[in-house]
Amino acid sequence: MRIRAALLAVLLTAAGCGSGDPTGAASDPGAPLKVGVSPVPHAQVLKYVAENLAASKDLRIEVVEFTDYVQPNTALVDGSLDANYFQTVPYLDTFKAESGADLEWIGPVHLEPLGLYSNRHRAAADLPDGARIAVANDATNEARALQLLQANGLIKLKAGTERTATVRDVEDNPKNLEFVVLEAAQLPRSLDDTDASVINGNYAIDAGLNPADDALALEKTEGNPNANGLVTRAELKDDRRVRDLLALLQSQQVKDYIAATFSGSVLPV
Repeated sequence: MRIRAALLAVLLTAAGCGSGDPTGAASDPGAPLKVGVSPVPHAQVLKYVAENLAASKDLRIEVVEFTDYVQPNTALVDGSLDANYFQTVPYLDTFKAESGADLEWIGPVHLEPLGLYSNRHRAAADLPDGARIAVANDATNEARALQLLQANGLIKLKAGTERTATVRDVEDNPKNLEFVVLEAAQLPRSLDDTDASVINGNYAIDAGLNPADDALALEKTEGNPNANGLVTRAELKDDRRVRDLLALLQSQQVKDYIAATFSGSVLPV
């Protein structure tokens, strides 16, 4: 979702006024760490850490689930959360540029390859002339979706626009694809109404899709900048609890858990 300046102005003002006491958490190293996550796979991974590994670091974790990509950052800004684990560096950079929020990337945990899915067609090459393709409406994932379509020969983007591409940057569209721009969480539901949809890995898994088996096309993992990771506010970037949580999320135990639980649909980094 593109971020409306008026909404963020309210949130940032609230944070500046001490709403949620964003600095208070740093002064109490024994307080629970409130971490915002998407339900799948982030909440599953974090709950595994909270239940099996956190005690080894004398760490208490409160898992707070969100079903969209905006609230975990706005809640972090206003002090309702201490950290979140759901986003990529490009998404965070876009949020910071649009909002002015002082958030810090702490480190990567896993990659969820973006995929092209369809209930009507078995291969990307089968998409007919004029096919309706749904893509996410936030800047980062819209660009990723269009890059995936380009990598599979369905469109060509204007040179130099790949990282920030929107549907307006499609230069060559030999199949006259029609683009439907939706909130990322709505993409799995769009499959019955479109020829295909480019769906984020977490929403695909949550909808019962297996990216490794069900996607008509899937992002390549080599050199992919879109790992999901841990983020916090600037004043908490050196907080012992945040650093301990990252160490646990990047541990061999979590890598083994991800490999065993998600069968290649989520990849540890």
